[in-house]
Amino acid sequence: MTDRPSWVPANVDITRPSAARVYDFGLGGSHNFEADREFVRKLFAIMPDGLMIPQENRSFLRRAVQYLCAAGIDQFLDLGSGIPTVGNVHEIAQQANPQARVVYVDHDPVAVAHSQRLLADDDLTAVLSADLCAAGSLLAHRPLRAHLDLSRPVAVLMVAVLHLVPDEKHPAAFIAEYMQAVAPGSYLVISHLSSDGREDAVKTMEFFNRPGSPSPMYLRSREEITALFGGVTMVEPGVVRIPQWRPESPDETTLDAESYPGFAGVGRRD
Repeated sequence: MTDRPSWVPANVDITRPSAARVYDFGLGGSHNFEADREFVRKLFAIMPDGLMIPQENRSFLRRAVQYLCAAGIDQFLDLGSGIPTVGNVHEIAQQANPQARVVYVDHDPVAVAHSQRLLADDDLTAVLSADLCAAGSLLAHRPLRAHLDLSRPVAVLMVAVLHLVPDEKHPAAFIAEYMQAVAPGSYLVISHLSSDGREDAVKTMEFFNRPGSPSPMYLRSREEITALFGGVTMVEPGVVRIPQWRPESPDETTLDAESYPGFAGVGRRD
């Protein structure tokens, strides 16, 4: 598909895949182009169960947001939010609490443009174009401060995004900056791809890191992912394979949990 929809910003090259649109395609979304679909088809040749990876991650997001709502959280800062598809944070949270407020942050122009268009009439959500690695400037952003009350607990979500952030950006440091800025009782949610136990995950990373790929990928070990949580108190069961984080039933997962190439956890700032 090379026709340019009206909602796509003029500066976006739809002939090159983007990480946000590749993920959208993996979730069954409609805001992707042939370049993104072709990239995914080649990816599946390396990792045949690759389609289940974004779906399991989205299931984790749903369970985590439901947990947070039950814990009394009604404010969410979703960093690296991507393109809205069915089951996004505001939909999950507002089912539990119709007054839940959400700020989505991304730097992909398609993700931002479509989010703003989709959520234009929702006063409880806001969409910002920003770099999640620049915590200081984002936290000082006037629209963020207008939408979220940082003197009250906030859930900070970094779901399926940190494996796109290199060590040179010092992810542990900017994550700590976010958690120092939010009130006690706030939560941190992370999911992150890993090569632990999956040889084909390394091949996938190499595929993502080729010239012309949407974004370099930086896989980290379980120990490295756990370290990103810093000093927050981990919610049981801690940092585990993504399908193993509080599954609703043994039949919920669509692939062998022990072979899932990624980990997730939720922590609370005391």
